[in-house]
Amino acid sequence: MSKAKIQAIRGMNDVLPNQSPHWQYLEQHIRQLMETYAYQEIRFPVLEQTQLFKRSIGDATDIVEKEMYTFEDRNGDSLSLRPEGTASCVRAAEQHGLLYNQIQKLWYMGPMYRHERPQKGRYRQFHQFGVEAFGMSGSTIESEVILLSAALWKNLGLSQYLTLEINNLGTPANRIAYSEALRTYLLGFKSVLDEDSQRRLDTNVLRILDSKNLETQTLLENAPVLEDFIDANSHAEFEKLLLMLTDAGIKYKHNSRLVRGLDYYNGMVFEWTTEELGAQATVCAGGRYDGLVKQLGGGDTPAVGFAMGMERVLLMLDELGRIPDAISRSVDIFIALIGDENQEKGLLLAENIRQALPSLRVLTHCGGGKYNSQLKKAYASEAHCVLVLEDDEVKLKMLDDEAKTEVLDCQGIISKLGNIFT
Repeated sequence: MSKAKIQAIRGMNDVLPNQSPHWQYLEQHIRQLMETYAYQEIRFPVLEQTQLFKRSIGDATDIVEKEMYTFEDRNGDSLSLRPEGTASCVRAAEQHGLLYNQIQKLWYMGPMYRHERPQKGRYRQFHQFGVEAFGMSGSTIESEVILLSAALWKNLGLSQYLTLEINNLGTPANRIAYSEALRTYLLGFKSVLDEDSQRRLDTNVLRILDSKNLETQTLLENAPVLEDFIDANSHAEFEKLLLMLTDAGIKYKHNSRLVRGLDYYNGMVFEWTTEELGAQATVCAGGRYDGLVKQLGGGDTPAVGFAMGMERVLLMLDELGRIPDAISRSVDIFIALIGDENQEKGLLLAENIRQALPSLRVLTHCGGGKYNSQLKKAYASEAHCVLVLEDDEVKLKMLDDEAKTEVLDCQGIISKLGNIFT
């Protein structure tokens, strides 16, 4: 009886060779943008103490309650695969002394993990690009973070397909006061609320504002409004932010029900949404979280940031045809080795070409075979030209009349490298 083949874990996807150039295209745009804005890259482990996420994200959030990959290691310690990057970034920066009386502008990129039902644009292993700025209060840094995200959409050709939604949560005291008013209002309709909203009444009442249930949304039309609970200073700072965005040419929608699902947010919150991905409308989200560093054992530290779902951006790029065909680079030179006596010589020739012209892609056929068989492989690789080693000589065959100048002069390359057969 044959054993069943082992498959990848559902919702954790392989990135195949024909897909990797698309990822590299997005990653290169991100790296170039971060260089332009002078943000520094930080990297941290995918595995953290579970308590980190309970203390930061909140015990009553869906992430902690239902979605984290949590287990005990051999020492009995509770560990979790990171479900998001902000908490880990704060932990790493605080642990290594990067936050005390300092300004830090950081970014990261990598896999996150949440156990939820896989669907288009929502996976159990997914990748995020995140930005976190520490030590700066006020609307100026908030504007920069949003402008940075807008610059990425412009560079990728996606600006027209994304909408900036923004809201003001005010201070933690404002948020608590509003939460109590909203809870009191909704308790009068508890029996008609959907199941998730009933549970959130006692755990995270603001998340009810995100309910997709139509009856719940109808009830919320007459609910207290968050803006009525925002203090004057918070309101004035938010208005300054909106003015800066307007002056910078950034269009936005003030969404009074936008609260974000994580407990650590205060003040400004925002999301970039799209209609191109169906139900998974949010592509990028973030905001201000001034209390998180102290909550995790550090000092009072103003902070603002965002995270972007890379799979969702790639889906948009693919479906809208925004990834240039040229990024899937074909082979420049295919080296065919005919006969056992030419195997080592061909490898030496290939190495000499790579050292002399490192910008070229040189593919050496190492599997043997007759001329016609290797020529078929050369065509399949979409090579510009083939160098054939046979009978102690190198023969040139062009496969692409539009090949770049360096490749068209393959014969010149050979002469410059000298005769490897002597």
